[in-house]
Amino acid sequence: MDGSGLPEIRSTCPYCGVGCGVLLRPDGEGGIAVRGDPEHPANFGRLCSKGSALGETVGFEHRLLSPMVNGSARSWNDALQLVADRFSSTIAEHGPDSVAFYVSGQLLTEDYYVANKLMKGFIGSANIDTNSRLCMASSVAGHKRAFGTDTVPGTYEDLDEADLVVLVGSNLAWCHPVLHQRLLTARKKRGTKIVVIDPRRTASCNDADMHLALKPGSDVALFNHLLAEVYESGAVDADFVAHTNGFDTALDAARADVISVTGLSDTQIAEFCKLWINTEKVVTIYSQGVNQSTSGSDKVNAILNSHLATGRIGTPGCGPFSVTGQPNAMGGREVGGLANMLACHLDLENADHRAAVRHFWNAPAMPKAHGLKAVDMFQAVGDGRIKALWIIHTNPAVSMPDADAVRDAIASCPFIVVSDITGATDTARLADVLLPASAWAEKDGTVTNSDRTISRQRKAIDAPGQARPDWDILAEVGRRMGFASAFDFASPAEIFREYAALSGVAEQFGRDFDVSGLSKISDVHYDDMTPQRWPITPTRQGGRFFADGQFYHPDRKARFVPVRFKPPAAKTEPRFPFRLNTGRLRDQWHTMTRTALSPRLSAHLPEPFLDIHPADAGRLGVGTADLVRLTSPIGSAILRARITDSVQPGHVFASIHWTGETAPSARIDAVIAAATDPVSGQPESKASVVSVTRFEPAWYGFAVSRDAMKPTSDYWALSRTAQGYRAEMAGRAFVSDWVAEAKRLFGTQSAKVASVLDPNRGIARIALHEDGVLIGALFVSPTPVSVMRDYLQTLPGQKALDALSGRSPADLPNPGPVLCACFGIGINTILDAIETEGLMTVDAIGEALSAGTNCGSCRPEISDLLLSVKTREAAE
Repeated sequence: MDGSGLPEIRSTCPYCGVGCGVLLRPDGEGGIAVRGDPEHPANFGRLCSKGSALGETVGFEHRLLSPMVNGSARSWNDALQLVADRFSSTIAEHGPDSVAFYVSGQLLTEDYYVANKLMKGFIGSANIDTNSRLCMASSVAGHKRAFGTDTVPGTYEDLDEADLVVLVGSNLAWCHPVLHQRLLTARKKRGTKIVVIDPRRTASCNDADMHLALKPGSDVALFNHLLAEVYESGAVDADFVAHTNGFDTALDAARADVISVTGLSDTQIAEFCKLWINTEKVVTIYSQGVNQSTSGSDKVNAILNSHLATGRIGTPGCGPFSVTGQPNAMGGREVGGLANMLACHLDLENADHRAAVRHFWNAPAMPKAHGLKAVDMFQAVGDGRIKALWIIHTNPAVSMPDADAVRDAIASCPFIVVSDITGATDTARLADVLLPASAWAEKDGTVTNSDRTISRQRKAIDAPGQARPDWDILAEVGRRMGFASAFDFASPAEIFREYAALSGVAEQFGRDFDVSGLSKISDVHYDDMTPQRWPITPTRQGGRFFADGQFYHPDRKARFVPVRFKPPAAKTEPRFPFRLNTGRLRDQWHTMTRTALSPRLSAHLPEPFLDIHPADAGRLGVGTADLVRLTSPIGSAILRARITDSVQPGHVFASIHWTGETAPSARIDAVIAAATDPVSGQPESKASVVSVTRFEPAWYGFAVSRDAMKPTSDYWALSRTAQGYRAEMAGRAFVSDWVAEAKRLFGTQSAKVASVLDPNRGIARIALHEDGVLIGALFVSPTPVSVMRDYLQTLPGQKALDALSGRSPADLPNPGPVLCACFGIGINTILDAIETEGLMTVDAIGEALSAGTNCGSCRPEISDLLLSVKTREAAE
């Protein structure tokens, strides 16, 4: 124990699907210290930069503290009765399919279960879908087509035992860094080879033996060619294929595909196929680059076909492996949180399955067909078919494709309920009713990670104000809608027992998901539950699936799915010549509701950017630090240009995280069309077509402040710092009085002003002080502002009389932009160590500075710094 006298509490990280264990130590005042749990099997004590910074994301300043109805605080009784009455009256007048829930992988399994039970069993509609539809629905569809159910065959231990790991559409180094470090440990110990298949050169490529920069969407053609080569080389496992159907048809389809569409050379393709075929222990990890496609399900099945043909599935070090993007995407799949599923991997459109679940729940009605999937759901909101919508822990006004249309649809809906921890999101601002929900460190329940491990999430601190757990809110609405006995839950443990018992019903239908061994778990044992992988029955605990050749189709055989290459839905043309790829950043999460609160997570890449190849930038007249306008057939965005050869000519990349709260012009999903996979309903978020033009503002600005700023320019990006905030700005409108604008920006009229103004040159430098303390400084120039940003952001709240210089004093070190977020180490600090101490390896830098020694996700960038130094020295 520390000085607080409070013990550490075992819980689970609320970010990606790795499901890392964390140890939380409350400080007794609403804060927590966070470290990795060395006993958790997902991470053995490791955390990424986001997990390490979790303690910086708790606090009350951003929290929604009471229910709000039309902008006014109301009691829980009033707010919940209004929700129950409006949903009930809408159903009575327009039918059950006139209402919908849009939920989130941020929910705990118990929350998800209650939401699914209420919508499908008692409202009688399947209109419940989740933001997990945007990240892994194609994987679900591929699993079900091949295996008969949504089963992840392998475990994380397979990364330790594989001789070859293929990353397909997965930047594991940034998006799942703890798994990537596990992979690098295996590489060091056993020589595991790594292949990255991705149109873009990502951080994961730095440690790869091979990078196949194929054309977007061509994964099916590559894996079809691999299947054909498996057959031609005699590598088919005939004994295993005897447990399958459809091999010949799938092989015929594979042979008919044209490998040239990948854009890869014959040598690259041959080397990859030879390595894959001649390596017995192969794991193929795939993620959003596969799933987020109009042919995502086919890509998944192309990968599964190759593993089924060789029998490389379900044995140590072998198998296809979908890594999920959210902490409880798997738990949502298990409870039927998708519009086309029933709980416990039962099928919604199977009459026997429906009858069994209805009987178990004693439910008045069950839908006979799947509900509206995410994209279709918001289109139905927009055209008036859905008249009441409850959105829980997600921000679709930013994160859905065609985001402007989604925002407008939500705004026009007759009744919108939003449950969240904050009212300061693009979506929450559109709600009729806002319900304050508990945050991750305030909740009790379970989550399931990417390898089927169920872990407890435990309450470490009290929820502020009137915030309540999601299961409690949902159950209370269910009771008020007239379903009292079905939703008379008193605790998460009680919900979990019911859910576990239902899984025993599913097992009677031959389903894979079964945790019925926990159906009688006591409250005490639930509280003490240790991480464990399903299935959990009296006769089986965890393990892998399918090595025995037993699958979940009626004949117990797997199915090969014949697939053919299909190009992305959008076609490039002269008006829109670029192909846009999107993805995550190392230190940010989704729409930054949580990570943007952390200064050190915001320090690495504090504003939105567009990666563009040097040849394209030169042709367009775009230089370093210029702003560019990205335009698609449906919308536009303004971002900072980042010129790099990590993208191919004709391709650009942007991250997904910025919102109306942090950078309104950079909401990238506003340019993404709502094209979806016909099988999974998952949107194609990585292959839109766009034009790129140089954005030419009249002025550029940079500002730092002690308190939140209020930018209003054409472009602005706001981020947290340790001392307050920083903002990048640019505008086309002429500003006649920069001193007045600075006072408005920093929210003061009484501050003392120091300024350097040169109207003829368009230059302004303004510092505002109160009681000798800097509250804000603004720098304006007709070209991108050149000041020491990382020094300036340390000055607000200090007696900084030299802020107008824009530079640090000569006797102060300038660490430069943060590269290692875990330890706050800047680029200049690392470069100085390289040059003065002769540190010429990543490990040596880590030993001297600690950079790269925690989550390791900055190691590729450190490696790039070393290469730049060596290249410069060689040139000299």
